[in-house]
Amino acid sequence: MNHLVRPPSAPQMAVRTALILVLFMVVFTALLSGAYLWTRPAIEAAAAEEKMKLIDEVLPRQSYDNDLLNDFVRLEPVAALGTDTEMKLFRARKNGQIETLVFEAVAPDGYAGKIRLLIALGVDGTLRGVRVIQHKETPGVGDYIEPKKDKNREGPWITQFDGLAPSIVDERDWKVKKDGGRFDSVAGATVTPRAIIKAVRKAALYVEANRVRLTAGQ
Repeated sequence: MNHLVRPPSAPQMAVRTALILVLFMVVFTALLSGAYLWTRPAIEAAAAEEKMKLIDEVLPRQSYDNDLLNDFVRLEPVAALGTDTEMKLFRARKNGQIETLVFEAVAPDGYAGKIRLLIALGVDGTLRGVRVIQHKETPGVGDYIEPKKDKNREGPWITQFDGLAPSIVDERDWKVKKDGGRFDSVAGATVTPRAIIKAVRKAALYVEANRVRLTAGQ
């Protein structure tokens, strides 16, 4: 005897489809979560190494003996640093004593926009190093702020900050020579160095003024 098999009704089809979609989403989410948890250590390690490569540009690893990336204080957005998001200020120690502070600052008035900087400042107020870590300056004109693109291989422009103490060097000297200051610049590309010089001085003075708070609990 033949039995007629009725096709599922529209409501039944809708429920079945919904269940399949939910099951698919659960499985897919579980797979994504598992993949993330599995790869997270490698991703974090790669990010940490990239961060350390940047820091190496302003502070050699042999100059400190602590786990730098895990010794930091958080900075809320600070006008003097030109930052609009929370940043970490890293504290480099030698034999347990904080000797250098490493932090980011932003020059907001570059020729082509914001210029992100990484600065290493000794607790004595002396600049250990400055590097540009992001910018949009004109290639071949204003990008000499990067050592790799600076034609002066012996003394890249950015190294002029090394050894200076912003709180001691007169403010009038914190300008390009064209404006009566001490810093060299490339003809036709002075907007960029002006922005960096001003930002470095302002940021270094802020950190030095807040040194006691930033090194508290050492």
